[in-house]
Amino acid sequence: MSGIMKMTMKTRTIILLLLATAGSPHVAAQTGSAEEPVAYVGGEVCNPRLHEGGFRYAIGTENIEVLRANKTHPEWAEGTGHTYNHAPNLTYWQGRFYLEYLSSPTDEHEAPGQTLLASSADGRTWSRPIVAFPPYTPKAGITPPEGYNGYMMHQRMGFYTAPNGRLLLLGFYGHSPDPFGRGGIGRVVREVKANGTLGPIYFIRYSSHTGWNQSNTSLPFYTRSRDVGFREACDALLADKLKTLQWLDEDRGLDGFYTLKDSVNTVQATSYYHRKDGKTVALWKWSFAALSDDDGATWSAPVRCPTLIMAGGKQWGQRTQDGRYAIAYNPIETQPYRYPLITVTSDDGIVFDSLGVVHGEVPPRRFFGINKDFGPCYVRGITEGEQQPADGNMWLTYSVNKEDIWVSRVPLPVKTTWSGPVSDDLRKLDAQAPVPNWNIYRSQWAPVFIGEGGSGLWLTDRDPYDYARAIRVFQESDEAHVALSLVIEEEGTEPFEIDITDRHGTRAVSLRLQQGTISAQYADGHTLPVGTYQRGLPTDISLTVDATKGECTVGTTTLPLMHAVRTVERLSIRTGAYRNLPDRQTPNQDRMPPLAGCDEPVAQSAIRILSLTCR
Repeated sequence: MSGIMKMTMKTRTIILLLLATAGSPHVAAQTGSAEEPVAYVGGEVCNPRLHEGGFRYAIGTENIEVLRANKTHPEWAEGTGHTYNHAPNLTYWQGRFYLEYLSSPTDEHEAPGQTLLASSADGRTWSRPIVAFPPYTPKAGITPPEGYNGYMMHQRMGFYTAPNGRLLLLGFYGHSPDPFGRGGIGRVVREVKANGTLGPIYFIRYSSHTGWNQSNTSLPFYTRSRDVGFREACDALLADKLKTLQWLDEDRGLDGFYTLKDSVNTVQATSYYHRKDGKTVALWKWSFAALSDDDGATWSAPVRCPTLIMAGGKQWGQRTQDGRYAIAYNPIETQPYRYPLITVTSDDGIVFDSLGVVHGEVPPRRFFGINKDFGPCYVRGITEGEQQPADGNMWLTYSVNKEDIWVSRVPLPVKTTWSGPVSDDLRKLDAQAPVPNWNIYRSQWAPVFIGEGGSGLWLTDRDPYDYARAIRVFQESDEAHVALSLVIEEEGTEPFEIDITDRHGTRAVSLRLQQGTISAQYADGHTLPVGTYQRGLPTDISLTVDATKGECTVGTTTLPLMHAVRTVERLSIRTGAYRNLPDRQTPNQDRMPPLAGCDEPVAQSAIRILSLTCR
């Protein structure tokens, strides 16, 4: 019998396919073409048991909480006590960041829904949000269509800087509980002035599914404005087929307004960027992408990119200020569990690699709400064509658990590995400055900052359900020597924890500092004292990790590793205990009361990091 007859049917099929496609120019051009506009080639897959996904970090990323929802003390939040906050958008204009987001009392698509606006000079300290688009008030005598129970805001696009320099703020009014299709009313617009005030609200486009117009809505159409510059800005936006493509899934364009024809409603939440070859790449939820050769005048059919693993959370793509490209998304296929938030990068906007975690924390969801999915999701950045901050970073915004609003500052170029020794004297940094090469997680009640007078890096915490965290990546090695100098200033009820982990976040060593004792933690939960500290005085901790031997030395004590690892590459410091809840089994839609005491701060804990060396 011939050799080919002895092959299995699977092997024969593979060979025949290879022979059939050898030399085919269509197959050679597959990636980057309309059949597969983008591809992720790194091959890493999310570990669903870990909030970080088992991935490396985008080194130096700073997570910053803009809004912490508070039902009991709305004056500490945005003034209304809403606990559903989601879908933020971000821009930069005339030296200032602006961020808008949706806000409803408890649930997704709930009336009365509104849009709020916050701003920041540096992206790290934010103003208290103000109402940008209040709940819609219908015209006298007009009632919602049958099946709808009130009015809400929605928005896929937030900002537009017009050619004449005007900054427009946008949103979409619709009916609850479904603002799409016949539940939509129309897109509204107002101007953000240089002094931070807002101009009047106008409709700029009515939903094509319904009969709303100037005669039956309570707000004027933009052409009624006496401000010529404002009308010119609106006209420019309406003529921009790339910018307005962001409106598509709120208003499917039955009147032919949009250049992309999507009769099956597959595309949602447009983001886009231009490749170096001039083609435009559009990205949507559920891994969909398409190409345009003519700046959005026509489009290829949207297709799912098989290597981009995601569900219904938004994905964001952009050309970054270093001349490269980045896509950010949740690399999981489960809808209710949207974590972590990652970015992948590319030289050409076609083939992406180097996956790194942007936000790997999932704090407890404090308030129940319908469709309040767990984790950092619905990521957006600064849209192509808008002004960019001079710091050269990539800035992203998203919600966490659909109740708190965050931004992240991602240094460029994105790096996920470190080469060479680490020698950080944190006492030499300027007060309140960003911390180079450290990943910082800081919420409003757990600030992380460089202190005054050369006091080092402070991790403080008054949050009953969250913590402050700082991570330093060092060179991957099977043997690492770490020396850390710190001061514990204040202690609350939660311990301080210091971990040495591998690239996947597996803890090789975990030290707990509490009530004057430094203890090594074992996987089964018991601890072994390995040192002491005195509050208010410097404490030096020396560790040697030998992954080959499966042991570590803390001071003069040698003990087995907490978990087996091949190598180690990062140090993690927290103001609270390690957490892996919520997990993929945590009920998402079981009604439950707010977490006890979640709206009240607790006694503060504080730790100062003075210096760190790793080799």
